[in-house]
Amino acid sequence: MSDSLFTEFQEVSAKEWKQKIQVDLKGLDYNETLLWKTNEGITVKPFYHKDELLKLPIVKGEKDFAICQSIFVSEEKTANFLAKDALRRGATSIQFEANESFDLDLLLDKINIASNGALHFKLNFLSESFLLDLIKHIEDQSVFINIDLIGGLVSSGNWFFDLKKDHAILERVSKKTPTNISLLSVDAGIYQNSGANAIQQVAYTLAHANEYLNHFVDERPLNNIQFHFAVGGNYFFEIAKLRAFRYLWNIITREYGINTEAQLFVQPSLRNKTLYDYNVNLLRTTSECMSAILGGADTISNISYDSFYHKKNEFGERISRNQLIILKEESYLNEAINAAEGSYYIETLSLQIAEKALELFKNIEKSGGFLKQLFAGTIQRKIEESAQKEQEQFDKGEKVLLGTNKHPNANDKMKEELELYPFVKTKPRQTVIVPIIARRLSEKLEQERIDKENV
Repeated sequence: MSDSLFTEFQEVSAKEWKQKIQVDLKGLDYNETLLWKTNEGITVKPFYHKDELLKLPIVKGEKDFAICQSIFVSEEKTANFLAKDALRRGATSIQFEANESFDLDLLLDKINIASNGALHFKLNFLSESFLLDLIKHIEDQSVFINIDLIGGLVSSGNWFFDLKKDHAILERVSKKTPTNISLLSVDAGIYQNSGANAIQQVAYTLAHANEYLNHFVDERPLNNIQFHFAVGGNYFFEIAKLRAFRYLWNIITREYGINTEAQLFVQPSLRNKTLYDYNVNLLRTTSECMSAILGGADTISNISYDSFYHKKNEFGERISRNQLIILKEESYLNEAINAAEGSYYIETLSLQIAEKALELFKNIEKSGGFLKQLFAGTIQRKIEESAQKEQEQFDKGEKVLLGTNKHPNANDKMKEELELYPFVKTKPRQTVIVPIIARRLSEKLEQERIDKENV
């Protein structure tokens, strides 16, 4: 067989394609008819061609993604059992989340992480003594502790203690942290889950991380910062978002003279998950996990279809983990290292998101930086504007969530299924900034249906 199967066909340029389309439009305007703009202000074309291709030089290791099981620590022995069970059933990494200190010996007893995985922590508290004890227990493993002082401020509206004390604790702990342990993280997921568009997510994550770069440029905690992203249902845009961020992070760290690669920990978004016709959430999380894989995620932790209205349960956790195992082992996406590279559409989207996000990032820095804009309420206002625009599109049916605002099942009843409160909780309290609140798109519609179930 010929090495070049299609040499007998004449190449068609981008200009010729456009001329042919214009003829077929029979007098309609090409730009008005076929071009459309996204909420990010990106113009999407009907076709993409190699004549116009500009590729981003994205640097990512050749290691495939790790499957992570997230476990909340309410009782150490139970969490330990769940972790070992998940590792036996296909998980390669474990994330422990906790709201308070716990017994490390009980929790970590006989937990062995494979060489291609890691141990992750999500601590919703800040304790210097506990962190130092944790480091002693895990000093010979690959571990991400994931301290994010600014992320805590963003989501709660308050520091753990105050700016000065929080940073002082982090600085002291960092001096006793070995190189195999990653101390810092950036919670980028809160921006997606609260309604920020793709460009805002990338820019705000960069600006968020840049606060740490400015503060710790001569300190230790900058090795292997882990970025926690959430990916939504806009399949190609989510792939491009992760690629654009990795490219921009490489640029920024080079400016600081730091040799560190972005570590991307990715989960599906909660923003587009629905209470009614909840099995559609399985389809959503599957495509979102694919976006994460093709976008270059290092670690993926899937969420169960019922995570926001049911307590943790074996069925939901097993299904969510098996989705990743199927994608990795049966769909062979573990071989898909940098698979999006060279795709005309994805490369173009990645470049456009990177350019617009870099411009927004520069504007934030010119205005005094991320923290200053948080305290001024600018970041919150911009996210709220983006979220409100998306909400209006959903309310009008322009943005579709199948089974909820399109083809709903009128016989679907959920009131008796609620083990957790699935809507935003309001708890008035004094905060130093206005917090950024995660909110699902379908909440208002679902609350109306819940109220009518017993009428």
